[in-house]
Parts: sequence; C-alpha cells; structure tokens
Amino acid sequence: MSNWKIGVISASDSIAKGDRVDDRIPIIRKLTREWLQADVAIYRAVSDDMEELKEHMIELVDREKCDLLIVTGGTGLSPRDVTPEVTAWVMDRPVPGLAEEMRRAGLQQSRRAMLTRAVAGTRGNALIINLPGNPRGVEICFNAIGDMLSDALHILQGTGEASEDWGGLGW
Repeated sequence: MSNWKIGVISASDSIAKGDRVDDRIPIIRKLTREWLQADVAIYRAVSDDMEELKEHMIELVDREKCDLLIVTGGTGLSPRDVTPEVTAWVMDRPVPGLAEEMRRAGLQQSRRAMLTRAVAGTRGNALIINLPGNPRGVEICFNAIGDMLSDALHILQGTGEASEDWGGLGW
C-alpha cells in the first residue's frame, strides 16, 4: 500500500440523513486500491449545503492533511448541486484536464455526461476531484483519470517525477 492519505466526501442530502445507503463509496474504495494502492482514510457523508461542504473540504485537506480529496455527488444541474462551486471556493488552482478527461470518457457512454459541472484542482499540496453521484459515473470518471493520479500527487507534492516519459514535451 502507498502512503497517500485519501479522503472522500459524499455530497448527498439523502445519504447524510441516513435515508439512503451510499452505493458510491465501495466503488471508490475499490478504485483507490487499484489505481493508487491506497485505502480511503476518511469518509464523510455531507448534505448538499454550501457552508457544510466547504467546512468539511477544508477540514479534510488543511487539518486532516489528505493528499487526495474526492467529492462525489452534487455535480449536476439541480438547484441543490453545489459541489463545483464549493470546490472552486476552496481550491487554489484548477486542473481542468482531469475534468475534461472525465467528461470525455463519460460522453462515450452517455450524452448526458456533458451536463456534469465537475471540476478538479489543488489546495496547497492536495488534489481535489469531483466525481458524479451515479455509481456507474463514478467508475467511468475515476478510471478515465486513474493512471494520472499518482503522477499528479507526486508532482504536486514534489516527491518524484512522473512515472511515464512524456516525450520531451515538458508537460
């Protein structure tokens, strides 16, 4: 197992209230083991409330020192879907290529993927990514960027170079 500390927030009113089981977290746990050889260290179910989401995101990155924060849910068009706005508030720098690649992969499965507003970015030395709330969407989007997450974390934290030869392009 790697030393990455991974935090997950499920943004969902019904999951936070206990009215629904979180069917996304088992998928995320499986995928973080496969792609990062790391387990989810911290999990929170939070309502789709901007202030509550912001508080938990900052806590997991700044105080709990998560290297990777995954926020699943709240990326659509409904009035309660506020995850991208909150992520934009807490991040220092956007990483648009990750969100673009997730959307591209999603579009191969469904045209509705173009309606996602998911974003990705950094806060300090942590990477924050938004995933959809749909379990299949979680799997598609995570697999689309899984091979880049370790490289992104190493580069972001200054702990090593990318594992792949980037063809001298200096990305």
